[in-house]
Amino acid sequence: MNLFDRSIMSAHISLEQWRSLIEVVDAGGYAQAAERLCKSQSAVSYAVQKIESLLGVKAFEIQGRKAVLTPTGHMLYRRAQALLRDAQDLERAAHKLSAGWEAVITIAAEILLPTDLLLAGMQRFSQESPGTRIELIESVLGGTSDALLSGSVDLAISPQLPTGFLGEILMRVRLLAVAHADHPLHHQGRELTYLDLRAYRHVVVRDSGVKRDPCTVTVEVDQRWTVSQVATSIQAVCKGYGFAWLPEEHIREQLRTGLLRPLPLREGGTREAPLYLILANPDFAGPGVRRLVEIIRESVLNKVI
Repeated sequence: MNLFDRSIMSAHISLEQWRSLIEVVDAGGYAQAAERLCKSQSAVSYAVQKIESLLGVKAFEIQGRKAVLTPTGHMLYRRAQALLRDAQDLERAAHKLSAGWEAVITIAAEILLPTDLLLAGMQRFSQESPGTRIELIESVLGGTSDALLSGSVDLAISPQLPTGFLGEILMRVRLLAVAHADHPLHHQGRELTYLDLRAYRHVVVRDSGVKRDPCTVTVEVDQRWTVSQVATSIQAVCKGYGFAWLPEEHIREQLRTGLLRPLPLREGGTREAPLYLILANPDFAGPGVRRLVEIIRESVLNKVI
């Protein structure tokens, strides 16, 4: 058992005292922390001193005119943050359970997911729980991870598993390199390589994450359009403005009518992207979130699209 765990059992340090320590660090000083907490500076100082006294350690040391965290203080700060997050999660879970199914469920869904499939699942859930509102965030790549990491969603469907999260494979999405039937790339009379693509416009969908991954675009071309929605990319390609890798489920009708045709690439014409179903906080997921997850799983399994 480490120092922090022993303190929880024997020292009786309150959450407010831990909150004071966190705010001193985050705000950059006792005066700023007191202003944020709407307390007197002496009250904040006393709370930190109480922690140090009960644990027999020093959380801060004076360097010049500034109080900085000691190595022990850094450990206390990190663990206190986790403690407060757990307490907040517990409170939210208790409120949800006391009120029955959640009033609002927020989903971040990667735009590669077939829209009809998700909407069908949402409709089925709403028939069971008409009082629960659903907020859908349609995101791309890192945007879904950002939503999870920020704690702003209850569940996510993402092509990536952010660090610290567990998920299950919901489905795999096929992306096809396609262009309009009359595009010059379809009239080369041979298999194509990536070098053949270089002279033509590539239409890509922008990563909606805060930190965009520059490696998501894997084809070097002279011209590129970057858009924010798959629908815009599909429309551009259908107009003959360029080529793109598009989700097969999104363009079935265009492929059926021959408006779009797969490019005859020697390799790389088909890509697969996994989509993970991720609960933001499995331990505290409410009954509504868990039921919606079941419905989405069943929709995929039964291909209700």
